[in-house]
Amino acid sequence: QVQLVESGGGLVQPGGSLGLSCAASGSGFSIDVMGWYRQAPGGRLREMVALISSGGRTNYADSVKGRFTISRDNAKNTVNLQMNSLKPEDTAVYYCKAVTRADLNTYWGQGTQVTVSS
Repeated sequence: QVQLVESGGGLVQPGGSLGLSCAASGSGFSIDVMGWYRQAPGGRLREMVALISSGGRTNYADSVKGRFTISRDNAKNTVNLQMNSLKPEDTAVYYCKAVTRADLNTYWGQGTQVTVSS
C-alpha cells in the first residue's frame, strides 16, 4: 500500500508561480510513474497535467507546456510540480498519482486546491 501526501497549492494572482510537492510512503514498493492530474470546478474528469517516469522521461499536457515543470527524486519518492505563468484556467484541485512497478496499481493523493485569481 502506498500513501501519497501533497503539499503546496493556494491562491495566486494570474502570472504568478506556485509549487506543488507529493511524497509517497509505505513499505515494499517501487514506483514507476508519478505525476499530477487536475479537476477543474464543475469538471467531471481529471485531466493529466504532467507525468514523469522513474527514468526521468516527462509528458505534459499541451495547455501547460513551457509553463509547468515536473521533477522527481526517486530516492525520496517525491514528485514536484513547478507552475509558472499561471492562468485563471489553471484553477483546479490538483491530485498526485503514482503507479507501482510490480503490480501497476494506481494510487492517488487527497488533492490540493490551486486558485488563480486577481
